[in-house]
This record gives sequence, C-alpha cells and structure tokens, in this order.
Amino acid sequence: MEFGPIPVAAARGAILAHSLDLTSGRLRKGRVLTCEDQALLRADGVATVIAARLSPGDLHEDAAATRIAAAVAGQGLRVTQAATGRVNLHATGPGIVRVDRSAVDALNAVDPMITLATVPEWHRADPDGMVGTVKIIAYGVDGTAVDRAAAAGAGALCLLPPVFRTVTLIETTTTDTDPNPKGRAAMQGRLDRLGIGLDGRVIVPHRADAISDALHAAEGEVLMILTASATSDIHDVAPSAVGLAGGRVDRFGMPVDPGNLLLIGAMGSKPVIGLPGCARSPALNGADWVLERVLCGVPVGAAEIAAMGVGGLLKEIPTRPQPRTLPRG
Repeated sequence: MEFGPIPVAAARGAILAHSLDLTSGRLRKGRVLTCEDQALLRADGVATVIAARLSPGDLHEDAAATRIAAAVAGQGLRVTQAATGRVNLHATGPGIVRVDRSAVDALNAVDPMITLATVPEWHRADPDGMVGTVKIIAYGVDGTAVDRAAAAGAGALCLLPPVFRTVTLIETTTTDTDPNPKGRAAMQGRLDRLGIGLDGRVIVPHRADAISDALHAAEGEVLMILTASATSDIHDVAPSAVGLAGGRVDRFGMPVDPGNLLLIGAMGSKPVIGLPGCARSPALNGADWVLERVLCGVPVGAAEIAAMGVGGLLKEIPTRPQPRTLPRG
C-alpha cells in the first residue's frame, strides 16, 4: 500500500487519510475520493492530500476485517458488518467464551496491521455481548497476510452455552430461623443470567447427615451447598456430607480471594459445588468462575482450580466481614 501526499489531480480512487473541512462540507477520513471530491478540493485551493492507495494484491481494511472475523468466529458467535476496518464478534446467547490463546497469538503475529482483541478466556457472555474485535489498522493490507492470519486464527473464539437446566441449592441453618434470603437471591441472579432454573428452597440443619439426605433427594442436575457456618476443613460438615451421600470431593480450597473456601466434587453424574460464604454477595468471586464453567460443560477439577491463582486476587466486596488489609498497630 502506498501512503503519503498525493496531488489532488491524481487523487481519484485514493483513500483519504485525514478528514478535511471544506467550504462545501466535510470529507471524512477513509473516504474513497471521487471526481466530485477532486473538484471540491480544487475549489478550496487544496493542492495535495494525505491519502492511501492500495497496491495490487492488497485488500481494503473492511474486506480484510470481514474475512478474518469470519474465520475466527466459532459456534455461538455472530459478526457485525465492517466499518473503518473493524468487525466485532457478539454472543448469540448466554454462555462462556472459549479462547484459543495460541491461535490468537499466532494471528496477531502475522502483521502488525492485523489485530484481534478478545475478552479473557471463560468470560461469561450475555446475549449479544461483544467478546472480540478484529481491527485492521491500515487502510489496506496485503491479501496473503490476511489469508495467513485467517488460517492462524481459525475458530479461535466460540461460545459454550449452558448444558444443564436445573440447580438445587441446599442451605443449612444453625438456628430455628431460615437463612437470610439474600444468599439464595444472589445465586438466583447468577443462574438467571445463564437461563438456568433454581429448584424450590431446601433448608436443613447444619449437620452432615441432614445435608447427605438433601443431596440424595435433590432433583437438580447440579447440586450446590451454602452452609450457615463456613467450611474450614476437608473433614468439616459439608465435605463430610458429600462423602456420606456416596459422592466424592475433588478439591476443597481454591487460590481465589474472595472464594477460598470452595468445594468441588460430584454425586454420580451430578456436579456438587460447596459455595464459599462470599457467594451470598452478587459481587464477582471465585464461585462465579467455577459455577459458570461447570454449568457450561467445562471440566473443573483439582488441577483447573489450582491454576486459578494468577488473576485470582479479585476486588474487595463490601460485605466482607474482615478486610484483607488490617489497620496499622
């Protein structure tokens, strides 16, 4: 691609690089100049313009972005119409975004003028939420580079929709009164975002046998436990209840804060998640990372949770009973 000053007399078909305010109106950057535009420029005494001219084999920025976005977008994503060398990728429904980091990196290494930016891997997407954007920085780019970039980034992004339909939340109490409904409301909100239903309220005494019985009786495809008293050991009430019910505990404890006291396991084919106390808040915490992946069919076990430490220091939540930073003295 050629770029630089071009005499107005030779500018027909060139791409205007910078917007110009003329007596007759404004010529915006990115405009392909016409004979009429040349006349307007001459009438204002403009002799040269900064413009780009595509070379043989080059693709216009919009055509290049469209081709690359079509290659990158996997299932569950739609692409927008190109404008100013940009095409956005949007989710067609709720779910989480799987990102092939190596493919994105390979695409971005082809040519500095070809770029793809995405949300973080496993980002929860709402319907029509933007999850990626392809931007061609120059007004045109070599077609062979576009082909290489499209091949490198093929299928780099896709949306994984929920694979479960119902969840049972088992709450425990240490008194004769029901737990504060805010915890259930917060979990209901998380499930609503993914279009998943929550079974009727289940409240049992804070004992392993009572939780075990509730796990056996639960009809939901995913089972969650929210205890009145925080789980503090692998042999505490909630983990013991999972074992007593014939299930397994894959891991207790995660390197995400808030969210350290999470339990993950299973009862047969049903995932079991022991929620940390911070799940009572709608603020982002480690339970969100695990719950969203489980509900969308992404395997989450001990190894996956152990790998969550980088980036796992999340924002402080107002309801946290003890702040991370204690007063001096």
